[in-house]
Amino acid sequence: MIAVGEKIPDVPLTTVDAEGNTESVRSGELFGTGRTVLFGVPAAFSPTCSDSHLPGFVARAGDISAKGVDRIVCVSVNDPFVMGAWAKDQQVHGVVMLADGSALFAKAMGTDMDGTDFGLGIRSQRYAAVIEDGTLTWIDVEDAPPNHEKSTAEVVLTKL
Repeated sequence: MIAVGEKIPDVPLTTVDAEGNTESVRSGELFGTGRTVLFGVPAAFSPTCSDSHLPGFVARAGDISAKGVDRIVCVSVNDPFVMGAWAKDQQVHGVVMLADGSALFAKAMGTDMDGTDFGLGIRSQRYAAVIEDGTLTWIDVEDAPPNHEKSTAEVVLTKL
């Protein structure tokens, strides 16, 4: 897994908004400048992700930004259409939704997990991280889904 002090890997991804607009990006560009809070979730629309993880970051986006954060990014191993529908369903604002459809980013970060036993295939572990100018400065990964204690918006606020 990626370690504090290492550069974020550079792979192709897709951003999507609540209106379904997509944009191809490279993780190296997206995370390369400024301060970013990144959180990874195993699956859009899953109970923990939809009931608490994403809503916590949406609710606390202003508090996080006030700590000098330039962007808050949610990444999941889902296609951009699912991420767009999830953003619309969750009325997302203040959070960039990032589709990692082929798990390239999760694998490059070393945060991938095999959810085959649950019918999910390769997914991202649940985690939160802080990135400054493309370098990882903090990360914490949950022990196993559906745990949601180490990667909450509230925990991230204590790390900023």
